[in-house]
Amino acid sequence: MEEEGIIRRRVALIDRKKANIAITVFMAVKAPRHQVEWLDAFKRIISKFPEITEAYRLTGDADYLPRIVVPNIDAYDDVYKRLITQLDFSDISSSIAMEEMKFTTAVPTDYI
Repeated sequence: MEEEGIIRRRVALIDRKKANIAITVFMAVKAPRHQVEWLDAFKRIISKFPEITEAYRLTGDADYLPRIVVPNIDAYDDVYKRLITQLDFSDISSSIAMEEMKFTTAVPTDYI
């Protein structure tokens, strides 16, 4: 699968509690306008935030959903403030994960 490019890279999984980044926040972002320039700027900006570990462009009520890992709410507030100083948003709402019920990086391989 590596030779075929299916396996892109190998990573180590860390214990986030032991690494002091146990808080997960999902940030629902609404763009002020749907333009490629805004999307490109958003991608460029979030790539500079190590706390943003994943981000998705969505259908539905929110346009984008970054996943943020931080040690505490103050650290999340700092990420939020740094983000809003770099780009305009129509709306941002956040949900803090209370419990990680399932987490895996494994994907089904039956479809290959």
